[in-house]
Amino acid sequence: MEHPQEPRWLTAEEMESWLALVSVLIKLPAALDAQLLRDAGISHFEYQVLAGLSMTPERTMRMSDLAVISEGSLSRLSHVVNRLEKRGWVRRAPDPEDGRYTLAILTGEGWDKVVETAPGHVEAVRGFVFDALTKAQIRQLREIGRRITHAIDPGDGCLDRHPATARPEPDPDRHPATTRPEPDPDPIPDREPS
Repeated sequence: MEHPQEPRWLTAEEMESWLALVSVLIKLPAALDAQLLRDAGISHFEYQVLAGLSMTPERTMRMSDLAVISEGSLSRLSHVVNRLEKRGWVRRAPDPEDGRYTLAILTGEGWDKVVETAPGHVEAVRGFVFDALTKAQIRQLREIGRRITHAIDPGDGCLDRHPATARPEPDPDRHPATTRPEPDPDPIPDREPS
């Protein structure tokens, strides 16, 4: 008769690290949501959807791919895109390459919303995360995040496929989601570019 294996209890150091991570997992999403809701009237998930679209060629992506990079289910994404469509920031269209798929397309108004929202959001990200870390710790954070993500889902390639992290390195002037925005390539004639 086999005896159950003794649980692999956490050491004191592991417990301290675990509790620190749990605190980040609870407090950081709430802080990001609070900043975006206060300053822009949108949730962090809504911002991730808009920002993800803003970083892609032609500001267009299949809904299924957008669900992957925004780390949400297709059902959740569909509900959020419905709300964003009602605000005029996103529209949907059948994929001309394969009608089984639906494209999400960032509108000009959606682009303007990302450009308007990005500076406050990136300041919050810097304040909550990067200002507290050294360059070496930032590199460690990236590696730790990738390793934990891989342990949870070995097949997850979200970080490798995300437009902001795909290689080669993106042009920081091209992505308003977390960097300095560029002018709208198709500005409305009676308006100065952002």
